[in-house]
Amino acid sequence: MSLLLESIRQSKPHLYRAFSLVEHGEQHLQRISELDKYWEQLKQPVQRVIFPSSDLPADTVISGEYDLVYAGGTLSLLHAAVMAGKYGRKVMIFDRQRPAKSTRDWNISRYELLRLSALGLLTEAEIDSVIVRQYKNGWVEFYQHDGRQKRLVMDNVLDCAVDTDKLLGLVQEKIEAVPGSEILAGYTFLRCYQFDDHIVVKMVDRQGRLLYCKTRVLVDVMGILSPVAMQLNHGRPHTHLCPTVGTVASGFEDVDFDTGEILATTRPADITPGKGRQLIWEGFPAEGTKYITYLFFYDEADSLNDKSLLSLFETYFETLSEYKKPGKNFVLHRPVYGIIPAYCHDGFVRTREVADDHIILFGDAASLGSPLTFCGFGSMVRNLHHLTADLETALCDNKLTKQHLEKINAYEPNVASMANLMKYMCFNNSTDEPNFVNDLMNEVMHVLDDLPQRYRQAMFRDEMKIEELALVMLRVAWRYPKVVTATWEKLGVQGSLGFFKNLAGWALSSVR
Repeated sequence: MSLLLESIRQSKPHLYRAFSLVEHGEQHLQRISELDKYWEQLKQPVQRVIFPSSDLPADTVISGEYDLVYAGGTLSLLHAAVMAGKYGRKVMIFDRQRPAKSTRDWNISRYELLRLSALGLLTEAEIDSVIVRQYKNGWVEFYQHDGRQKRLVMDNVLDCAVDTDKLLGLVQEKIEAVPGSEILAGYTFLRCYQFDDHIVVKMVDRQGRLLYCKTRVLVDVMGILSPVAMQLNHGRPHTHLCPTVGTVASGFEDVDFDTGEILATTRPADITPGKGRQLIWEGFPAEGTKYITYLFFYDEADSLNDKSLLSLFETYFETLSEYKKPGKNFVLHRPVYGIIPAYCHDGFVRTREVADDHIILFGDAASLGSPLTFCGFGSMVRNLHHLTADLETALCDNKLTKQHLEKINAYEPNVASMANLMKYMCFNNSTDEPNFVNDLMNEVMHVLDDLPQRYRQAMFRDEMKIEELALVMLRVAWRYPKVVTATWEKLGVQGSLGFFKNLAGWALSSVR
């Protein structure tokens, strides 16, 4: 028995039993523990990783020169494949783990995936090959004490389960087929050095060997743990976070393989001291008899609540039967987990730093996606066309300073405004009644049910128009007046002003 597994035997018995049986349980436990270090990292002084050219040692040996070097080997593959295949750019991708592997599985709508076909990245046949299940519809439901919760059903929303590793594997093959492109496993980013016309990236492999590469642009796709994002945003890269854990399993007793469960709660908030969280489930069918379940909650980045993934996993295994009951043939195939970031912009436009000279951030490192529905994968798919075309223009015009690169981003004014709604789902022990989140969201479900179906689809696709959101908000306030005082308690003066700034910026913008 490994020391890491043994260390949780007493403190997290449910997690211990599950990970003792699952394949590569020790490796997953190690990666989850690494992610959990993020919470302490937020409390530490900001580590400097961006240095001037004068700090580069004079005897440095450059191992390769590229147009683009990508730090992080998951979502980066989608972007790099277009830059290499369509625009002929010489790219290099490195990852501290194994590239083209994800710790989370994705669901999305087919019409969204077809954007990858329109870009020429994948054929329609290849897209269909990575969709392991397309279900009839999906629903959202929030717990009520009397059992009278409104189940809101919708079509064509997050209705395709994707084989993440197969998708990334196909894209990886396309990159490797382009002469001059490279993908490296087991390399960790250490720092970079900025020159006037390029940047040098320093990395290290698992044996401690250093590697230096020269590139016109460093593309940071290192996700939630990005030290570059941490430095550029002065130690506050996110305002809110969504710790997420779950499993790919088979053998549940009560699974509908024709339906996706987008958001569901089974109880009031956990009001245990140090917790203060409204736990939310998500479930969707996968390949064959496999079913994916997630447990997560929304919280402020600087709250004192326990956001540990290890603790959340213990709760997951302890309470799973409340949501989906494992049967006698239950098999846990692998765990899924991550920390979904969110950033609420205090301004009329984007306020988060997403670039510097010869550096650009994408995916969770940029934190511009919606934490409510589409997250990093959906945001990348939606914005891939302009994120690649605009960067190609910048490379051709040699406009690679922060001033130019920061304009190439996935910021969407409507998504930024909708992200404020996430604050209502962050349970606060000091101000909220235990069922507050459920009560409020249940009223939202009633309002959406009374409106044409396009409203619910738009809300859960992050495609709402500002007048549609205004109508929903007014109707919710009419049905549930407590939301008015809750707004003040949840957002405060600064948060309320920020929300109205976001709305004004949305109203004045031309949404892509």
